[in-house]
Amino acid sequence: MALLTPLLAFLYHLPQVYKWLLKPYYVASLFMSVAFLLIRKTPGICEHLSTQREDGNPCDFDWREVEILMFLSAIVMMKNRRAITVEQHVGNIILFSKVANVILFFRLDIRMGLLYLTLCIVFLMTCKPPLYMGPEYIKYFSDKTIDDELERDNRVTWIVEFFANWSPECQSFAAVYADLSLKYNCAGLKFGKVDIGRYGDVSKKYKVSTSPLSKQLPSLLLFQGGKEVMRRPQVDKKCRAVSWSFTEENIIREFNLNELYQKSKKLNKSKGDWIHVRTRPVTLSSTK
Repeated sequence: MALLTPLLAFLYHLPQVYKWLLKPYYVASLFMSVAFLLIRKTPGICEHLSTQREDGNPCDFDWREVEILMFLSAIVMMKNRRAITVEQHVGNIILFSKVANVILFFRLDIRMGLLYLTLCIVFLMTCKPPLYMGPEYIKYFSDKTIDDELERDNRVTWIVEFFANWSPECQSFAAVYADLSLKYNCAGLKFGKVDIGRYGDVSKKYKVSTSPLSKQLPSLLLFQGGKEVMRRPQVDKKCRAVSWSFTEENIIREFNLNELYQKSKKLNKSKGDWIHVRTRPVTLSSTK
């Protein structure tokens, strides 16, 4: 059963996986992930490579290469145990495959290693993972609009995601958060987002660190009456984020979304209160 559940989940999401993999970013990433395999197995090229195999066959992996691949496969399996979405699973596989390629190319030939590492750096600087572009009921704040909107109506409860576009965790969480907004958005329960990678003052005011080492991205904050009631992940006395998994089930349970929804939807829905966003995140002002 432990093996069957992930397999069924993968088969269920298979059409969506194919859709992602056909995007240029993933096509290029997958090609780079199997670069060493292609070099080692392509006739006409592999014959010119060095090898430590006893039979002297340069077109097959030697024992050290197999050992490196097995070790990094184990790391991928451990990392994917905490992955939430299919994007995170695929992202982990691609990331550690590139790490394996760097090690294998440097071991094979330092010039090939330097060339591959340079390609990885250029790719990292010029190509970004595709962002979520699906439907959502989310309002995007700027540093000038967030406080006014949170305090506009004390009856309204806000759940606000503090995110940064450069964070892979935030990118993976986007679809989950959008799905929650579609299910639970109502007259008295609204969903918002603010890019603290862009608005540093908001980051400081709400004490959400943008450091890649802080593990506070993304952060979900619950506001009632314009005041913060709770947040996930929690931050300890040393300003370190307590590890927490951003699954849909965890969020529904921790924020009591079912109960909040039942109470909040009783408020009269004013015309123009909701903004249905289907495009890339933009800063929106309140409409009356």
